[in-house]
Amino acid sequence: MECTARTAAGLALVASLVSACSADVGMSDAGTSPSPSGEAGSARETLAGLRVTAEGDGDGYERDKFGTRWKDTDRNGCDQRNDVLARDLDDVRKRGDCVVVAGLLHDPYTGRDITFAKSDAAEVQIDHVYPLALAWRMGASGWPEDRRERFANDHANLLAVWGVPNGQKGDSGPGEWKPRKDFQCGYARKYIGIADGYSLPVTAADKRALGGFLDRC
Repeated sequence: MECTARTAAGLALVASLVSACSADVGMSDAGTSPSPSGEAGSARETLAGLRVTAEGDGDGYERDKFGTRWKDTDRNGCDQRNDVLARDLDDVRKRGDCVVVAGLLHDPYTGRDITFAKSDAAEVQIDHVYPLALAWRMGASGWPEDRRERFANDHANLLAVWGVPNGQKGDSGPGEWKPRKDFQCGYARKYIGIADGYSLPVTAADKRALGGFLDRC
């Protein structure tokens, strides 16, 4: 399906937010740098424009409905999981050009330092900031599969995180789960950018929570 003008504009916003949040998603000071007021103001304006609706019932959701996992959608020769690990970890060691075998994660959700080793890969997981199952309930069930696959593999919606908080987060939105205070600004800006870029609505509870997170910028 061709992207609408709104979607294309939203995806441009996602890219700008991700660039602005680079310190938040893989560096040693992840999420600790205050957001400039202009960026927070822009995110707040975008949040105000998001459609608000209740969640659907989730009938028919399966992970496979979002296409190939970690597909190399940017065609750089590496799958999306290894791309995100290479982006978000420090002291990265690779096997060949792509496969990350070791590194250090400064977990944005908790602030803890987590050692990554491919032999214990589940310790560091790749989270969808706007969860797939939630997206399904909020309207992605009606998308064509190629759009869902693009969403599931979009770098802007992916973060390397410690497995423990990722398990706690599950498919919850910001109205039900929140990261540590120092990352709430960056998390909100990413979530809002993704929602806007893919024309996904938010629940009333999620909108209130995101507004509160932006107060920390």
